[in-house]
Amino acid sequence: MKIAVVTGASSGIGREFAYQLTARESFDELWVIARRKERLEELKEALPCKVRVIAMDLTDEEALEAYSALLEAEKPQVSLLINAGGFGKFGRYDQIPLQDCMDMIDLNCKALVAMTQRTLPYIPNGGRILQVDSLSAFQPVPYLNVYAATKAFVLSYSRALKAELKDRGIQVLAFCPGWVKTEFFNHAYQTSEDAVTYYNKVFTAEEVVKDALKALKKGKDVCVPSWQNKLQVLGVKLLPTKLVIKVWMKQQKHQS
Repeated sequence: MKIAVVTGASSGIGREFAYQLTARESFDELWVIARRKERLEELKEALPCKVRVIAMDLTDEEALEAYSALLEAEKPQVSLLINAGGFGKFGRYDQIPLQDCMDMIDLNCKALVAMTQRTLPYIPNGGRILQVDSLSAFQPVPYLNVYAATKAFVLSYSRALKAELKDRGIQVLAFCPGWVKTEFFNHAYQTSEDAVTYYNKVFTAEEVVKDALKALKKGKDVCVPSWQNKLQVLGVKLLPTKLVIKVWMKQQKHQS
């Protein structure tokens, strides 16, 4: 049985991946994973392919064990794994509760690694893994510091994993969009409404997912959608980190 697995599929980028995948590729089943079962059921009804709804918390060890047990029972060929689950919070270090910081690390890093490692035995040679990362992976980001650090982890992990999987021909793509209009902002603003206020450009989930799937098809290891964001990454690489942070602070109207 050939399948694709998409986490974070209840909304935003993960949901958009589910829509675009079914329009571009064919699978025996699409497994969609998120906590909100009702949202997944709605998605299932909207998609033209066979969909398996898996309502689970990616940070719960028992849920992850159940996922592994399901893989062992079904023994599918996971042609594509998309890890799109994640969240961020805006604010100063003392505005974001410690538990929120730990939860970001658990979901953005630990859960992503757990899903990848647990799924890899079922990914055939030539299979694909797409990790939803962020433009913030390339630089330190004050007032989004823990989130950005988790995304730097994802970028490093994905690049190294691709090298390790070269002999199996498994592609690993770190997908690094900038600002995308999704429910991300609803959660991010819960801790501060004025810590991050400047957005150079906001894209739609449809736009960036289209770019990600093109990059996946081309076999790239990193995808940064839009020339504006590519230019920003180049600047971050060339300029001193101190200056990069100073520019960010000025954009957000904070003293550096």
